[in-house]
Amino acid sequence: MENVVTHEDWKVCFSELAPGLVLFARQFVRTSADAEDIVQDAFVRFWRRQHSIENRALLYATVRSTALDRLRSDQRRAGREGSAALDRAEHIEPQFTAIDEGQQLLAAALERLPNEQREVVVLKIWSELTFAEIASILEISQNTAASRYRYALGALKKTLQPHE
Repeated sequence: MENVVTHEDWKVCFSELAPGLVLFARQFVRTSADAEDIVQDAFVRFWRRQHSIENRALLYATVRSTALDRLRSDQRRAGREGSAALDRAEHIEPQFTAIDEGQQLLAAALERLPNEQREVVVLKIWSELTFAEIASILEISQNTAASRYRYALGALKKTLQPHE
């Protein structure tokens, strides 16, 4: 008998994985709303291609691909609208508030990491993925994923360690 996945299975999968996927997508875009849109688009792509909901690495890779597609599209649009943007009187940046100073320091330290290291840290710590899954998502070796993670933790420790 064939293993049939129901709409309810997809809903459960989405509700369980969406927070981690949004956090991962957030590394590519400026707002949480954009990250949520990317996750929804990626999930629809994933579902339409009838991939197995058990393949978390492929789902994260789909989110990454969707985010990169969005970035390329946004860059093309920005190029076309460059002259119009110069005419604007002011540019409004989103304001993010952290709960405490420690979170602000951590967020700033994460932002200073190279993108390759930041991606691995987010996938490993907040999405709780294995190095094998991270390697598959980022199309790198497991050793490279582990090295980037180790370097990132070293940089974070150095940045966040109180100076004595």
